[in-house]
Amino acid sequence: VQPVESGGGLVQPGGSLRLSCAVSGFTLDYYAIGWFRQAPGKEREGVSCISGSPAKTYYGDSVKDRFTISRDNARKRVSLQMNSLKPEDSAVYYCAAYVQCGREPVGWGQGTQVTVSS
Repeated sequence: VQPVESGGGLVQPGGSLRLSCAVSGFTLDYYAIGWFRQAPGKEREGVSCISGSPAKTYYGDSVKDRFTISRDNARKRVSLQMNSLKPEDSAVYYCAAYVQCGREPVGWGQGTQVTVSS
């Protein structure tokens, strides 16, 4: 179970980025998919998670009302729309598969760098 992330980059504060997570080799319907991030010297932080059917979404307090997670099971893709980005959002973002949101991930990708800076 290894998702593949894309869409990171450099953005100015207040800007937006959309991260994408492509999954293969497993049935997306059976897993919750989420994102966690890790910045240098900081602990891993859960960002968001979306469960299977029915799709319920969860967000960390620091990103609530700014980030939106969505999934397309047919295309085997999960997206994370990030708006109103702040410098403290800078981190490597990892897409991960979970048996259930809130549990430890069962697999994750290589990560994609997001840098918010002027």
